[in-house]
Amino acid sequence: MNTMTIDGGAGGPVLLDAAELTSDPELGAHFAESAHGILAELVRAGAALGWVDPPSPHEVAELLDGVVRAARAGDAALRAAYVGRRLVGLGYWQRYARATHRPHADLEKLAVAAAAHGRGVGRALTAALITDARRAGIEVLTLDARGDNDNALHLYRSLGFTEYGRLPDFVAVGARRYDKVFHMLDLRR
Repeated sequence: MNTMTIDGGAGGPVLLDAAELTSDPELGAHFAESAHGILAELVRAGAALGWVDPPSPHEVAELLDGVVRAARAGDAALRAAYVGRRLVGLGYWQRYARATHRPHADLEKLAVAAAAHGRGVGRALTAALITDARRAGIEVLTLDARGDNDNALHLYRSLGFTEYGRLPDFVAVGARRYDKVFHMLDLRR
């Protein structure tokens, strides 16, 4: 692993894109494993990431392989945040598959290791993904979040996303129900 590439030092996390992640074989080999560790830990703690039970290492590796393939085709962007040699967060967006929605993309996942919460990692990842979307010509970037995820909702609003809809009690986690909140950022402006 090239420490010059990923040593964020005191200045905060270094954000790598999909090409940078896969250009270093050692870094790429450990990325899915490290991402699995973050995602599984967060889901075990009740995080709103789309899983009720922690995903398997295979499931995470398969998911990330698909995102990397889509990024190579120009249909996605993936960002990984490192502090020193440690992965502390990741996020990605993907273009919508429907032909009439291709100018737009959905920010599908943003996850920051619990130990790095409150350090600006989520903000840095989201801002980088917005920049990537602008560069890719995305017109509208959407996302959805669980209604009780106040920190994430605040972050998205602070970066210019606006709420455009809400499905009451739509997200089911066991017997608990949460709103599904939809946000958008119009990048055409």
